[in-house]
Amino acid sequence: MSGSVQVTQKLQHQHQQQQQQQQHHYESSCHLSTKSSVSKQSFSTYKTSSRRLQTTVKTEKGKEVVKLSPLPKRAKRTYLAMDTDKEVIGYVIPVFRASHDVVRGLTEAQEENVTEEGINYVAMRNLFVREAREAMEVKVEKRTRTTHIRESAERMELCKTMEEWAEFRKKMNPDSLTHRPEFIVKPRGQTVWEGKTVKLHCTVAGWPKPRIAWYKNNVLIDAKAHPEKYAVESNYNMHSLEIKNCDFIDTAQYHVSALNVKGEVSSVATIVVKRFQEGKEAGPLDPKPHGFCAEHGVTFETTIIDKFEVAFGREGETLSLGCTVIVYPTVKKYQPEVVWYRNSVPLKPSKWVHTHWSGERATLTLVHLNKEDEGMYTLRVNTKSGFDTYSAYVFVRDADVEVEGVPVAPLDVRCHDANKDYVVVTWKQPAVEGSSSILGYYIDRCEVGTNHWAQCNDAPVKYARFPVTGLVEGRSYIFRVRALNKEGVSRPSRVSEAVVAMDPSDRARLRAGPSAPFTGMIKFTEEDPTVGVVPGEPSDVVVTEATKSYVVLAWKPPVQRGHEGVMYYIEKCILGTDIWQRVNTGMPVKSPRFALFDLAEGKSYSFRVRCCNSAGVGEASVSTGEITVGDKLDLPSAPGNPVATRNTDTSVVVTWGASQVKHLVGYYIEYTVVGTDKWIPCNNKPVKQTRFVCHGLTTGTNCVFRVKAVNAAGYSQSSPDSDAVVVQAAISVPGKPTGMSLVEAVKDYMVLAWTAPASTGGADIRGYFVDYRTVKGDVVGKWHEMNHKALTTTSYKAENLKENVFYQFQVRAMNMAGVSKASLASAALECKEWTITVAGAPVGLHVLEVRDTSVVVLWEPPAFNGRTPVNGYYLDVKKTSAGEEGWKAAHEKANKMKYMKVTGLKAGTSYVFRVRAQNLAGVGKPSAVLGPILAQTHPGTKEIYVDVDDDGVISMIFECSEMKEGSEFVWSKNYQTITDTSRLTIITEQGKSRAIFNSPSLEDLGIFSCVVTNTEGISSSYTLTEEGLKRLLDISHDHKFPVIPFKSEMAMDLLEKGRVRFWTQVEKCTSACQVEYAFNDVIITEGQKYTMNFDKSTGIIEMFMDSLEVTDEGTFTFNLVDGKAKGTTSLVLIGDEFRELQKKSEFERAEWVRKQGPHFVEYLGFTVTPECNVLLKCKIGNVRPETEITWSKDSIEIAEDDEDAQKIERKDGDLTFNIGKWVIKQEKPKEKGKKPTAEDVPPPPRPKISKADAGIYGVILRDDRGKDKSTFNLTDAGYQAVMNELFRVIANSSSEITVVSTEHGIILSSMVTYYNEELRVGWLQKDAKIAASERVKSGVTGEQLWLKINEPTEKDKGKYTMDIFDGKDGVKRVFDLSGKAWEEAFEEFQRLKAAAIAERNRARVVGGLPDVVAIQEGKSLNLTGNVWGEPVPEVSWTKNDRELVSDERYKLKFEHGKFASITIAAVTTADSGKYALLVKNKYGTEAGEFTVSVYNPEEEENKEEKKG
Repeated sequence: MSGSVQVTQKLQHQHQQQQQQQQHHYESSCHLSTKSSVSKQSFSTYKTSSRRLQTTVKTEKGKEVVKLSPLPKRAKRTYLAMDTDKEVIGYVIPVFRASHDVVRGLTEAQEENVTEEGINYVAMRNLFVREAREAMEVKVEKRTRTTHIRESAERMELCKTMEEWAEFRKKMNPDSLTHRPEFIVKPRGQTVWEGKTVKLHCTVAGWPKPRIAWYKNNVLIDAKAHPEKYAVESNYNMHSLEIKNCDFIDTAQYHVSALNVKGEVSSVATIVVKRFQEGKEAGPLDPKPHGFCAEHGVTFETTIIDKFEVAFGREGETLSLGCTVIVYPTVKKYQPEVVWYRNSVPLKPSKWVHTHWSGERATLTLVHLNKEDEGMYTLRVNTKSGFDTYSAYVFVRDADVEVEGVPVAPLDVRCHDANKDYVVVTWKQPAVEGSSSILGYYIDRCEVGTNHWAQCNDAPVKYARFPVTGLVEGRSYIFRVRALNKEGVSRPSRVSEAVVAMDPSDRARLRAGPSAPFTGMIKFTEEDPTVGVVPGEPSDVVVTEATKSYVVLAWKPPVQRGHEGVMYYIEKCILGTDIWQRVNTGMPVKSPRFALFDLAEGKSYSFRVRCCNSAGVGEASVSTGEITVGDKLDLPSAPGNPVATRNTDTSVVVTWGASQVKHLVGYYIEYTVVGTDKWIPCNNKPVKQTRFVCHGLTTGTNCVFRVKAVNAAGYSQSSPDSDAVVVQAAISVPGKPTGMSLVEAVKDYMVLAWTAPASTGGADIRGYFVDYRTVKGDVVGKWHEMNHKALTTTSYKAENLKENVFYQFQVRAMNMAGVSKASLASAALECKEWTITVAGAPVGLHVLEVRDTSVVVLWEPPAFNGRTPVNGYYLDVKKTSAGEEGWKAAHEKANKMKYMKVTGLKAGTSYVFRVRAQNLAGVGKPSAVLGPILAQTHPGTKEIYVDVDDDGVISMIFECSEMKEGSEFVWSKNYQTITDTSRLTIITEQGKSRAIFNSPSLEDLGIFSCVVTNTEGISSSYTLTEEGLKRLLDISHDHKFPVIPFKSEMAMDLLEKGRVRFWTQVEKCTSACQVEYAFNDVIITEGQKYTMNFDKSTGIIEMFMDSLEVTDEGTFTFNLVDGKAKGTTSLVLIGDEFRELQKKSEFERAEWVRKQGPHFVEYLGFTVTPECNVLLKCKIGNVRPETEITWSKDSIEIAEDDEDAQKIERKDGDLTFNIGKWVIKQEKPKEKGKKPTAEDVPPPPRPKISKADAGIYGVILRDDRGKDKSTFNLTDAGYQAVMNELFRVIANSSSEITVVSTEHGIILSSMVTYYNEELRVGWLQKDAKIAASERVKSGVTGEQLWLKINEPTEKDKGKYTMDIFDGKDGVKRVFDLSGKAWEEAFEEFQRLKAAAIAERNRARVVGGLPDVVAIQEGKSLNLTGNVWGEPVPEVSWTKNDRELVSDERYKLKFEHGKFASITIAAVTTADSGKYALLVKNKYGTEAGEFTVSVYNPEEEENKEEKKG
């Protein structure tokens, strides 16, 4: 066959016919990865439109071969599968170009589907275009017969492989056999840190294409409802679930389920979310734990301060949020990562969002606020040790409307499903509809680069979703939306992001970049002779959206598209007729999407699509079937009943039941103040949670809340109104009462009093509960309740007590939230009768300065003082409406004055008061009740205020507008009328009185009050304190002599490199303020030596010097002049202070120089570990890999092969030298048969430290940048300090003393971690040192310290103390060997001793008897056994368990109490058997057994002969 010309496509026609006969179409392996589903009709369409013309060609030999016509350049090929020699070996189904997914629902995620389909198309097109080009090439070559035969055999083998492959692929063939889903790759479980993002992946095969669902702990995950938490993707049969910002609650089992018509399969993976530290679960705003950063050798701790609070802005304004971030420690050139989030979504800088990080403060600026900016803002600071977060909500209010009653602007305008001439625009309805309901929306578009806005719809659309058609391919557009009601049109929304009108596949290709790199090979193909091909029919025409206003159709492009692409005509038919009407007669559409308007609501239509190009119009697609015009999406149902609960003084938490609706956009919450009809929105951006914190409320208002849901179809009905709630802080339990004291004591009762808690928990104190317990010496009893009914007063009469018994009392307060913690227990109080007499009742009660929350009560002393003078008063207050149990003490300690200002009253409430006098005998009876007094400020009442005029004169002024005839101002000090005018000059002019201080001083401190007579108690007071007087005098002096106030006097700071900073700060100054710098009264100016700076915004004045020289000793002065005001501050640096500062400056500079190279952060020192290992340690810094680290001892370098080198360890920046480390020498190879020498035996563990370790240790760091050295003197004092620390660790490791009894006595012992022979351990009995003797010994065994008491007696009872020296005072371990402990130990000793005696003296056979005796018949047997026992045991012999008696045959003897013998004169076979020697005394019995075997030699020989 050489020389023959072969056409590589000669078998294509034959294989194509064979495929048609089999009627099976196999799709390519890449079909597993596509998102498109291919219908049966699509295959048949492609099959009929992909045939090629056949021609015959004659070769040189005259044989005809089949030749296929060239493939059109743009036409779809039949995708014949070929081998390397272009021989046809199979047929594959191509992947469609456009998206074939049916658009499901009205979600906002269609842009992702379009992107995925575009990527699918690009990948498949690149794959098959290359194959098509290769298939079109005609390759001519010469082959030998051998080559042709070998290739034929290979083709036969390949055909067999293809048949096997075809059987496997049948289950993926839609025309033959479907199969259930199966997991090619299953999701794998993962463990992640808290705050990270995790992704689960799986790959699923199956036909029809299975649907995928994800579950968390068997609960379906709705990623679209929670986009901030979950993200689900499906690309090329590869599916993933992304879990964002993992929290501890995300630890769960996640199931993925794949379902189609053939069945369902599932797989499970476990996600474990770990924290840096175990402990209490952190809240969303709690600081997160930090971990060690090995890279920098530190643990970064983040603190967020100056936090932004809940913020409120208005549309169009600019809002800034900021926090100060402190990261400790500070590492040079390291900055944390600062990220801002809105609703858990990271914010990227844009024209609307600006972020700034100064190194200390993080700032987020929102430019031109819109409602889209509303949400929860989170600042996250990421360091290499962890992260911290802080969050607060930002509310954006609507801008004022231009026309009253019109709606506010819609929000969140987005574009989806963009095509060549079509895009879907969605938005969210606003929170406020205006004075009437919204009738619809207008959509405007604007081409990017122009300012011309065109309205897209003539009639307003009610649906929050609208398809915009008529776009120009390749141009970019932005959109906005306006709302309409009866009053007019709203302002436009914020514009959408720009979108390009283009084919999704082209968009995906542009995003993906080049499909493949250039290979350097250019292939030329034959020019396409075909001119135009009529396109085929579209497939899968479906209605993706249907509303009252429009219907949207979507379809799949045809497989056969022709040369120049296709456009589409849409036709409709009214149900019941056969007339098809073309909808877009004027211009065909380019996109596989089309929106039809002006359809009759309620009527049913069917639709179909035709393709067209320059070659003509193709066949119509299959119709959609019956479609009824109307909304597919229902309005949401009304949310459940909202529940409002108190939160803070300006916020309320609202929760409600979820609305039952598909594609929920969110909820709007509104509130109204009780008594008004105006509903105010709490949020202007819908929230999807069923819980919301409504901020910005007015404290004390009574509010009602309601909720409404919203989706694309519109608003739901409002929920029922919540119960009214008062805006105030949530109620908590009160604080602890204080000041428990004894008021009166009699034989069997005591009267107690206490002070109400400072914190009431936001609710009135409803009562108190008193507990008591008895006290006897240092022993206290259990607490018992005294009153089962709550007390309403701060005193209590404790009855039924026992005389001369001591008691302790405590009290707990109660409000509506619960009972507080108990107060501190009182001192031990003895119940015995007092014999002294108390004072009488005060008189003359009256009030002044009645206000809403306070009143001043005055009184006169009692007429009878009792046996001792009155030393104080108690004021009680009670609401008029309360009973006798309503009296409360107005103060805790006795008031020595005859007046008291009562605060904390409720406005509009009437109160009554009473006063009780106190002397040494106690508190007397209360006075007559004063009142009722109404706590209400009289209208027009003014307070006394203090004025300092320009001349520095200080005066108090009180004004009254209700002066009557005869009214006058009466001034008092400490509520005593002022008669001495030497201190005050009083000037009264009409309704104004001025009290001028003649010479203000400390004598004027007190309460100054002024009463206007002949009025309804108009009065006021002013308390002049020492601090207030000083402030007034300063102001007076400033008015007379203005000076520049300094916030701080001049100070000096020592900076890095030894630089010196002189600085001061003024409290305030103007821009005209000037500073003059002087040294030793000589003016100095900025230059090489001095650097000056004056920041007038902060008032900080600075002067810097690089170093201090000898000539710099003296006085540094800053002179300030600001108009008339002057100021001077100085700092004197002379003598020892200057020299010390100069040394520090030089040292700091030297330290800075040292730290430029390798250096010691911590110098060489020592530590003793809990395991008693003595470590020399140091910390190094700024080292490099080439830095040399050298250890030495006594100036001798420790080489790497030295034994001590193995004791050195380095971990990060820490160096340690383990002095007591036992270094195991490397074993030498052992010779066989040779005994080990002494050198081969490893030595025992060496001590942790010994005197051999004493010496001077040093470490040197050295590289090309410099060197540093550190030493530690482990001799004399240094060695003793180490030993003392070792003793301390050993002493503190000792366990409590335990007692063990033995047969010899009692042992007290304690275990230590390690014992050193130099450690001093002493034992004491009853605090007296125990002298060593034969009977009492102390010692150490291993790590056990013990004291042995042999033969203990009653004298050995008592307290034993083990004193272990710890380098200072010693550590003591005490054991009381008395009472039950002594009895148990002594009893155990006696038992063990008796058992030992019994064991020593019991009767036993100690030897002499064999186990077996073999003896020839006729011989004499004599056996003797050795016997022991005290007393001497009784002896007997047995044979086969029968006792033997001494006779002529058996001679039994027992001699000297030790030897027992048995003699048998001439044994016979009858004497064979089991013998035993039995010995017995009072301590026990024992038997020595043996066996006697008698044999006859002749019989033995006969037996052997018989065997032989």
